[in-house]
Amino acid sequence: MSQPSPDVYEQDKGMDAHNKVMREVRSRNDASYDPREPTRVWLDEDNTPGGFVDSLTIILNTGGCRWARAGGCTMCGYVAESVEGGSVAHEDLMAQIRACLDHEEENADDPADLIKIYTSGSFLDEREVPAETRQAIADTFGDRDRMVVESLPDFVDREKIREFTEQGLDCDVAIGLETATDRVRRDCVNKYFDFADFEDACAEARAVGAERPPPGDRAATDGSREEGRGGIKAYLLMKPPFLSEGEAVADMKRSVRRCLDVEGCHTVSMNPCNVQRYTMVEDLYHDGGYRPPWLWSVAEVLESTADVDGIVVSDPVGHGSDRGPHNCGDCDDRVQRAVKDFDQRQDPSVFDQVSCECERTWEAVVERERSYSLPLAR
Repeated sequence: MSQPSPDVYEQDKGMDAHNKVMREVRSRNDASYDPREPTRVWLDEDNTPGGFVDSLTIILNTGGCRWARAGGCTMCGYVAESVEGGSVAHEDLMAQIRACLDHEEENADDPADLIKIYTSGSFLDEREVPAETRQAIADTFGDRDRMVVESLPDFVDREKIREFTEQGLDCDVAIGLETATDRVRRDCVNKYFDFADFEDACAEARAVGAERPPPGDRAATDGSREEGRGGIKAYLLMKPPFLSEGEAVADMKRSVRRCLDVEGCHTVSMNPCNVQRYTMVEDLYHDGGYRPPWLWSVAEVLESTADVDGIVVSDPVGHGSDRGPHNCGDCDDRVQRAVKDFDQRQDPSVFDQVSCECERTWEAVVERERSYSLPLAR
């Protein structure tokens, strides 16, 4: 990509212009939500440094990401599901946790080893989740093996992570980095921080429990649990708006490798962009200016980065639909199954088992599509 001139970041230009558009788009939403009900909760399986384990994923309904309230990311519609007013009381957040535990008890034979808590913002931002609530959640799940909490890098602090590791939990902070390329993150995603801030967050996380040996049996001889370790899970965005398919693939390949080169980052989750409501991406999609990524692009990135020292996974949400990552329609489920198989086995040969005539169309798109004329194919 060409380099921008400094004046693109002036008032009514660049990021300021993005924020104005995003605030207008979000203002169309008039839904309201119960502060005592979680946004979503589900049971799943995840690949972690400790192995493939059962997981309980919780999306807490908070007051929403503070960056999203300023305008926010071009593709993210999660703030549209947040409670109005900017904050949720401790008692209401703990009611949401109890509802999630009830869901687990009703639908799982055993408690999940891994707990993942997202807020569609920053769990470590005390305006979203008060310190009192954070400590209560650490106490609640202290008998599990691993926690993942979501945060922007600004709020990643070793003392906050230590509240979980002191329980014996390994604690990973999931950071929505989106890309290792600062200009793409700023101009396509409309995210304000730099890759250097991600590196600083990794340093904070790896400082926690760094002296402990690699994962093993954490039970001490007196029956207590050794302190857990901190780590970082980077979330990357496959094909933000304004990138061609080929640019998006190349950016993801570079970003996966650059993230896992940072000490403290052990996992990359590559999320193919989908079209969420009340976003700039949705407006572009309806105007014919955006197509979600091809599933072949997801497979290409996973296959080409399978040699990295770390875990690389992907969860294509809404696969096969017009608003989600898709191919021609005939092969979407097969490619999705190969992606899920790769997540578990980390074996690129799984992609040798899927083929379709539309792969030739995808190859032509990657070769010929340009940012000023996209999408070349729907």
